[in-house]
Amino acid sequence: MKTMAEKILELPAGERQAIRMRGDELIAEELTPRQLRELLGLTQDEIADRLEIAQENVSRFERREDVRLSTLRGYIEALGGELHITARLPDRAPIELTSPIQAAPQAAQG
Repeated sequence: MKTMAEKILELPAGERQAIRMRGDELIAEELTPRQLRELLGLTQDEIADRLEIAQENVSRFERREDVRLSTLRGYIEALGGELHITARLPDRAPIELTSPIQAAPQAAQG
């Protein structure tokens, strides 16, 4: 009986590359903040400078299991990204949640 690795090696190069790329995508979907920062080649010191906080605070944030959304948003923006939160509910299309702060000015206009 062949192993999965042996079977994959028998596939054409294009299919092997597609499998590798999809595997990388799946892995990237499950990164910790620290792993994401390292993937981008950034140090805690660089993030601390961007956030104007001490490096120790970045280290502490990366070890926490429960963080505020505003803190996570700032961290992701310091990495050069944007934070989007999507709710996936049974029998519904994914719904992107917006911040109440973003929604408030719209409500005030009406």
